[in-house]
Amino acid sequence: MAKINLDHIRHAYGLRPTAPQDYALREVHHEWNDGGAYALLGPSGCGKTTLLNIISGLVRPSEGRILFNDRDVTQLSTEERNIAQVFQFPVIYDTMTVYDNLAFPLRNRKVPEAQVDKRVREILEMLDLSDRAGKKARGLTADQKQKISLGRGLVRSDVNAILFDEPLTVIDPHMKWVLRSQLKSLHRQFAYTMVYVTHDQTEALTFADKVVVMFEGQIVQIGTPAELFEKPSHTFVGYFIGSPGMNVLSVDVQGSTARIGDISIDIGFAPKVGKGQKTELGIRPEFMKLSRKGMPLQINKVEDIGRQKIVRATFAGQPVSIVVKEDGEIPTDAHVDFVNSGINIYADSWRVEREG
Repeated sequence: MAKINLDHIRHAYGLRPTAPQDYALREVHHEWNDGGAYALLGPSGCGKTTLLNIISGLVRPSEGRILFNDRDVTQLSTEERNIAQVFQFPVIYDTMTVYDNLAFPLRNRKVPEAQVDKRVREILEMLDLSDRAGKKARGLTADQKQKISLGRGLVRSDVNAILFDEPLTVIDPHMKWVLRSQLKSLHRQFAYTMVYVTHDQTEALTFADKVVVMFEGQIVQIGTPAELFEKPSHTFVGYFIGSPGMNVLSVDVQGSTARIGDISIDIGFAPKVGKGQKTELGIRPEFMKLSRKGMPLQINKVEDIGRQKIVRATFAGQPVSIVVKEDGEIPTDAHVDFVNSGINIYADSWRVEREG
């Protein structure tokens, strides 16, 4: 497995890019650990597949270098980089049996047949395909074919990294959960370096040790699921992670006080904000508590989703969502309090750190 260094990588599909918006992938400069499990998470068009294809060698970056274990592989092909890649839609040999599809990458590398058989049967068992081992792939369903494609990516143990490009798109919901759990188990057992592209936060948060959140061609945060939830470094991360996402309120910051209209909120620290910067307060719905005496609030709608309720409300003229436990009380004359530790302040969309 490989440590991956992205050394000032940028990429533009057009000629002569001059402005940041001309780049499909803005500057990325990060080191990913050998044996790490990473998820590239973000909406369509944010650059995550471009970055994955740069890592695999399918795309050469316009600028910068990529290194595997400190070796520059920028100009090397996918084969020379020793990468396994699983695509969104299955890539298999329809005329081969399921067994032979899985055995092909190993046989192509002259692995002894006894080792081939042992490894293939392990993958067949993991993917619940043992009963179809001798059948031609042509007659299988789309999700069964994708399981074979996943298996071909996992069958080799000598690769530098395994890359997944939204591999569970055609898999039914229950099997998605099963395969995610199995991928996580394989990572723990064999310490593969894995990079997994998805727009689904559930897939990312359950698969990865570190989630790489991308927005408009750049990485806006790399963190554990807890870090992304508690301390989103960018307002997009707060909005994109969580259901519902973080409430983001326009505020005027004066020392350790945030003012929203006629309401003043003690934020517990004095953020350093530059003159003319747009300032916002971010707070998760879980950190807003309904009360009878706090700050005034107008409730517009209550959504009962079983284990909890989502209160849609207006606070100081701005829309907010509040999460209430299933049996939690919703006062008729409702007010709200903020949990101080859950408050984040943003300047021009980037989180201002609390000093000390």
